[in-house]
Amino acid sequence: MPQEPSAAPKSNSSRSPKRTARRKPKGKNKLTAATADRHQLYTDAVQNVEGEIDFVDETFTELRGRKAKILREDFCGTAQTSAVWVRRRSGNSAVGVDLDDATLQWGRDHVLSQLTGEQHGRVALLKRDVRDPGPEGTNVDIVLAMNFSYNALMVRADLLAYFKAVRKSLAPGGLFIMDCYGGYESLMEQEERRACKGFTYVWDQVRYNPIDATLDTAIHFEFKDGTEMRNAFTYHWRLWTIAELRDILAEAGFAKTTAYWEGDDGDGGGDGEFKPATEADADASWIAYIVNEID
Repeated sequence: MPQEPSAAPKSNSSRSPKRTARRKPKGKNKLTAATADRHQLYTDAVQNVEGEIDFVDETFTELRGRKAKILREDFCGTAQTSAVWVRRRSGNSAVGVDLDDATLQWGRDHVLSQLTGEQHGRVALLKRDVRDPGPEGTNVDIVLAMNFSYNALMVRADLLAYFKAVRKSLAPGGLFIMDCYGGYESLMEQEERRACKGFTYVWDQVRYNPIDATLDTAIHFEFKDGTEMRNAFTYHWRLWTIAELRDILAEAGFAKTTAYWEGDDGDGGGDGEFKPATEADADASWIAYIVNEID
């Protein structure tokens, strides 16, 4: 399951769990460590798929002068992005690729089940390695590698093989779009908390090894009744820099890679607007997109 650091500006933490028909007595908490669903908590605390798809859709249209139709969501997890994509336009279709059976099934049961029958028919979820997506995942307009999950490919040769596979999968004029994060706070061993509706999201940077750039992290959830869901998600990956990623992408055959940097809101935070950039400030924490073109 992918994840993102708590310092990242994209969050839809204002979303709340669905209300039940029966009103519960005052003083009773809806969410506890025993009753909460970790995937739903992750969705509520971390993901802002609509905003992300806005960026993807607008960037493709700006660069190619047409609307994209076929999107592949690599490391798709619960396939939230695929569902939003097919809802956006009737001509859109999506392919989600992931290796985790249980997470894919959760997506089928809780995300794709909310689509209409016609929309559902335009989504395919594949249990496959992203370096071998199969025929269903080729000749696509857009490949996405979001929520930083490609960092799980910690060996350069493995990441290069993935990028080469993506390049072969794209239709003429296709784009490969990734997100990335960094800043000196990303290398610190620390916990950060953010209040959400009914719970607290905790991003835990457990250990960073400066020799090989590997990072151990975890997500915890804390509830108003005092219970905790510790290590709801844990990750061991390499924190690749933008410069390293661009070098490997060029070696994989991408003709152009562009970093899209987030603007400043004037109060030390991000404004949610990402623009092409060749220089940026060495902020404590930042998030960016890398847009890669094959021609």
